[in-house]
Order: sequence, then C-alpha cells, then structure tokens
Amino acid sequence: MKLFACVLLLSGFFIVLAALVLLTSLQQRFAFVAAGFCVEVLGLVLLTQSYKSMTEEQR
Repeated sequence: MKLFACVLLLSGFFIVLAALVLLTSLQQRFAFVAAGFCVEVLGLVLLTQSYKSMTEEQR
C-alpha cells in the first residue's frame, strides 16, 4: 500500500508538470492541475493511513 501511495504522489506531480508545459488554455490547465492535486492528496491520505496502521500493529 505504501508503494501504491508513493506512485500516486509521483504521478500527480507529473500530471501537474505535464499540464503546465503542454496545455495552453487556462481552463484546461486549471482542470489538469486540480486533477493532479487530487491524485497527490489521495496518495498522501493512503500513505498516512498505511503508517498509522503500521504503528498500531507495533503496539
């Protein structure tokens, strides 16, 4: 699960970079940057949940 979360974080980052470089319209840029940001947030949530479950198992 941690690997999947890290892949989501990286893919969200690259979605944002690709949108800023390739797209010219402001609406398209905003949509893809928002989508990339949502993917990064999803990855961050999964990463924190996996660390929480890992610390609970150690108790």
